Amino acid sequence: MATYLAICNFTDQGLRSVKDSVKRADAVKEVAPKFGARLTQLYWTLGQYDLVATIEAPDDAAATAFALAIGSAGNVRLQTMRAFSREEMFTILGKLP
Repeated sequence: MATYLAICNFTDQGLRSVKDSVKRADAVKEVAPKFGARLTQLYWTLGQYDLVATIEAPDDAAATAFALAIGSAGNVRLQTMRAFSREEMFTILGKLP
């Protein structure tokens, strides 16, 4: 499984119902398997972003579909990044000439 980091901000709609954000997070965790994904960590944060999530998915297409499904609910805007573990980076660097 590939790892992805998502940095998120509440939309106006998400802020209006911020008291439900923990319930929404539980719902997101439950829907993830429909995309072959898994929400492994979710943190509410201070600063520029409201949430940071760690997601596992089999590939970019599954991660993107999951992110689009979450974003289309209208409560958060996501920016998703592929993350590489130490072992994955070692393999990548081993391919350099």
